[in-house]
Amino acid sequence: MQTSDQGQTRIIGKGAATAAGPGPDVMAADTLEGDKVYTTDGDDVGKIKDIMLDVRSGRIAYAVLSSGGILGIGDKLHAIPWSALTLDTERKCFLLSVSSERIRNAPGFDKDHWPAMADPQWAEPLHEFYGSAPYWSAGDELGLTDPTEELNDPRARDRH
Repeated sequence: MQTSDQGQTRIIGKGAATAAGPGPDVMAADTLEGDKVYTTDGDDVGKIKDIMLDVRSGRIAYAVLSSGGILGIGDKLHAIPWSALTLDTERKCFLLSVSSERIRNAPGFDKDHWPAMADPQWAEPLHEFYGSAPYWSAGDELGLTDPTEELNDPRARDRH
């Protein structure tokens, strides 16, 4: 089994080395939507519903996990830091290094009340919960900054 690190996101499985085409290092986001997510204790805790991008930096910020409910009704949604997930190309799923119990107690939201995901006051405790560094801190070595920094710069408004 081959393992490759892409920034903070891990890719495991034979597909990491043998895939034809752009994957698995570069993929269309919708090819990952619907993939199952398994915890460290092997439980299927739901599926990837959405992939959330930090538009300013061009990085993936979160995967939205849909769990519980029946046929999409009553689902609880969880924002999972992208760096907390490992893509398993052989099983075509994601692995999350927390227990099922932890996911059941994880902060979540419903489809009609999404959190302000770019707000550090919301995001920092979430990253702590999953034991991952905030995605914007991973950009330090790339010369990228906090995603909210440009919001406070009045000159930035003229650039967009």
